[in-house]
Amino acid sequence: MALCSTFVLQCFFIIWNEKMPTTTVRLPQDLKQRIARAAERAGTTAHNFILEALTEKTDQAERRAEFMDTAEQRYAQIAASGKTVPWSEMRKHLERRIAGEKSIRPKSRTLAR
Repeated sequence: MALCSTFVLQCFFIIWNEKMPTTTVRLPQDLKQRIARAAERAGTTAHNFILEALTEKTDQAERRAEFMDTAEQRYAQIAASGKTVPWSEMRKHLERRIAGEKSIRPKSRTLAR
């Protein structure tokens, strides 16, 4: 067990000592105090709390961009082919599948214009 703990500490020390770029962020005093309180409640440092928050926000923005890209691609396919499946039919199909029932996927058809 001591070997494992020592190894983990050594890895942490090596990673922590790697040169990482520094960015200065000016925080309003009240926000800085809120971060300090939240970090203490979470059992971490304000620095780590801020890093986790930035990571979560960045991940969220990347997922949203990926979602929007997929939506744009799908809309372009619909616009190019003119075919789609009405939501009411697709919803029934999905509800049946979730319930474990067999269901044939609705066929796409040309949009009424």
